[in-house]
Amino acid sequence: MPVFEYTALDNRGKTTSGIIDAEGAQAARQKLRTSGIFPVSIKETHEAEPKKTPGTFTLSSRLRRVKPVEVAMMTRQLATLIGAGFPLVSALDALVPQTKSHGFKRILAQIKDLIVEGNSFARALSNYPGQFSPLYVNMVRAGETSGTLEIVLERLADITEKQQALKNRIQTALAYPIFMVIVGTAVLFILLIYIVPSITSIFAEMNQVLPTPTRILIFLSDFLKSYWWSLLILLAAVVMFFNRAKKTAKGRYAIDKTMLFWPGVGILVKKLAVARFARTLGSLLENGVSMLIALDIVKNIAGNKLIADSVETAAIEVGKGQGLGAALAGSGIFPQLSIQMIQVGEQSGQLEDMLTKISDVFETEVEITIMRLTSYLEPVMILIMGTIVAFIVLSICLPIFEMNQLIR
Repeated sequence: MPVFEYTALDNRGKTTSGIIDAEGAQAARQKLRTSGIFPVSIKETHEAEPKKTPGTFTLSSRLRRVKPVEVAMMTRQLATLIGAGFPLVSALDALVPQTKSHGFKRILAQIKDLIVEGNSFARALSNYPGQFSPLYVNMVRAGETSGTLEIVLERLADITEKQQALKNRIQTALAYPIFMVIVGTAVLFILLIYIVPSITSIFAEMNQVLPTPTRILIFLSDFLKSYWWSLLILLAAVVMFFNRAKKTAKGRYAIDKTMLFWPGVGILVKKLAVARFARTLGSLLENGVSMLIALDIVKNIAGNKLIADSVETAAIEVGKGQGLGAALAGSGIFPQLSIQMIQVGEQSGQLEDMLTKISDVFETEVEITIMRLTSYLEPVMILIMGTIVAFIVLSICLPIFEMNQLIR
């Protein structure tokens, strides 16, 4: 059934817009009038956007991307409606008007139409890889097959909400230090480009050798005043280099390896990746997905090429009859604690629960570590800024002291 975007006036004369499905434009207008809305314009939306290969990026695709929070909210509401006895199509039809995002409304309406045409829910979702991940699609497929779709949707909502909550907490913890770095850098640039030259210009008339700190300060000030644009070009070049490197297999591998073994940062990246891997794998296994298929799904969920390769190698070993814990231990990348907990889960027959505990443990450790690091960052940044300002003051004062000595 075609989907139409409309702009209309309500009973109070206020403009409203939304999505509606009908057999044609005339039927859509009649449907709106019946509901007490008077259409101004109606335009048919086109079919779903074509699938894109991984790594493809366009500005329009970025702007159309649905936020994870919206997906989690829709998933939770859909699970509630299905659990209350609503048929899937009716539940989706009820969710479309409640969705705030205009793009997400259109996607949900088109998914509903695909289901009406005879496609499964998972098949309809797979047409939108930018909004619904392979994990999401495969868990929905497992729920449809086992007849537990509402339970699967509840767990999907839990996974999305927990990952988003962890991401928000990390961003909140890092917001203040990043803000201080930006403000501190801006203040230093203003000092060196505008304030320092006006003060050090009086030293040009002195017929004597200036102290080394003063000469360094004048050189930095002159360089930034004349060639500040070169720093922007250098920064842009570095960003472009990393963006291009991430699109190549060798570049991606090198960047992921550096991040994984970088002192201090590497252990946090590793724990976050393992937590994401464990939570996803546990949810898939809990919903009836076989081990080999689940490992194939989660190998790219971790977001690190080395861990993905380790999971892929482990899947081959598991296919030969080896235990998951022993297979992952061979890579040398997974933390020993996670290996031991997986082996305990395999021996006790509670692997799914143990994977969830692994995720909880590592997510908590990462959050605590980041909170601790940010508490250390504030005094360190103050110390660095104080040292730089002290150097500037000393560089300006030393020639003045020498001038006083000459006068005496």
